[in-house]
This record gives sequence, structure tokens and C-alpha cells, in this order.
Amino acid sequence: MTSLPATTKRRLGLVIDLDICVGCHACAVNCKEWNTSGHSAPLTDHAPYGAEPTGVWFNRIHGFEVESDEPGIRGRTVHFPKSCLHCEDAPCVTVCPTGASYKRAEDGIVLVNGDWCIGCKLCSWACPYGAREYDEDAGVMKKCTLCVDKIYNENLPIESRVPACVSTCPAGARHFGDLGDAESGVSKLVAARGGYDLMPEQGCKPTNKYLPPRPREDKDLRDENGAPAALAPMDETIDNSFLRWADRLLSR
Repeated sequence: MTSLPATTKRRLGLVIDLDICVGCHACAVNCKEWNTSGHSAPLTDHAPYGAEPTGVWFNRIHGFEVESDEPGIRGRTVHFPKSCLHCEDAPCVTVCPTGASYKRAEDGIVLVNGDWCIGCKLCSWACPYGAREYDEDAGVMKKCTLCVDKIYNENLPIESRVPACVSTCPAGARHFGDLGDAESGVSKLVAARGGYDLMPEQGCKPTNKYLPPRPREDKDLRDENGAPAALAPMDETIDNSFLRWADRLLSR
């Protein structure tokens, strides 16, 4: 079986803001585009436009309808992106019989050596998060690499050395950095927003964190479905009569 490093110099990972993720799947698509020619290339697809498509996707987005405890508010839709969490105590590594699955001491990233992988799938059974992907064509396991070939690419400008999912998120819901450094931007964000581990009861100590959706503010300004109510009209002391009329019209 494969051993985990005693310590890691850094703990690179993602912080995902569930409050502003819109479920657009841009992160999943750009992840696929980058990695199908990257570290774990290619990422196989079978019948992608057919009735039963299958393939390798490192990033998947799930949608949930969450009930609300607030009277008069029906609930909300939460989009939940999920990929490898690069756990500190990664069971996918320790269960690997060939050493193909390993955790890097220099940054804590969990990777798979495709030349050593025999496709036994023990790592996928051991992972409680379902983050392992079996490539049917190659006969090996694959997974999120945190775009290791991108974040260390010195040919890219420093601001571009982030995972593809982070650079493409239109809502800014994804953040990347060293979660082992309490003074890093991502660590401060986790502390400020109450970031949490996914399924902490599993004892895997995932590096990636999630920021919970914020509670709704001013529910009196929302209708029974939780949507914003009509805009309040401007003060009647507006001098221009045309502007008062336009404001009343647009506020309906």
C-alpha cells in the first residue's frame, strides 16, 4: 500500500462559495478542455450526444433544492460543485496497491501515475466523495490534478497560474491558494465566512473548503417565493415631474 507524506510544505486547494455559484458548468467545461490535453490526458468520452453518454469529468456540479426555516420563504436552489478534495488523510492513496495514487509532499496535491495504475478501482471504492474517474479506454483511474501543469507553468503570467476552473468562473465563486497558511487569502476567506469540510465525519481532512450560502437578508422585501419584491419608489421630493413619473412606472 502507498504511504502518505508525514507533512506537506503547502496545502494547495480550492475554496468554493456556494452562495454565488450559479451552476453554469463553466468550471466543468474548462476543466475538461484543459485536462484533456494536460497531465492526465486524454479524458475519454463515449456517445457524448447520445442517450447514455459516459466519460471522464474531473469536476461535476450537482443541484439541490434546500428548504428554508424562515416563515414565508419556500427555499432556494444550491449549486454544489464537486471534485477531488486533495485530502490530508487520503484513503485513495493508502489503499493503492501499486503506488500509482500518491500525495505530493511539496504541495499536498493528490495525483495518479497512469503508468503504474492497474485499474483495480480500489481508490474509487475508498474515496467517500466519489471523486475518482475510471477511463474505460486507458483502463486507469484519473482525477482532478488542480491543473498541476498550469499552476506551475512559468510560461504563463503569474495571474494565470490557477486551476482552469478558477480562471473561468464568471461569478468568482472559486478561489485557489495555500490553505496551510493561515495568512493566505483563501484561509482568511474560510475564517471570515465559516468555511467547512465536506463530510468531516469521514476523517479524511479534505483540503478544499466550502463557503455556506448566506442567510437571506430583509425577507420583508421579498415575495412569497423568495424573489425580490418590486423596487421601492424614490422619494416624492424629486423635483423633476418626469423623473417621478418614470420612477413610478419602472417600480411597478
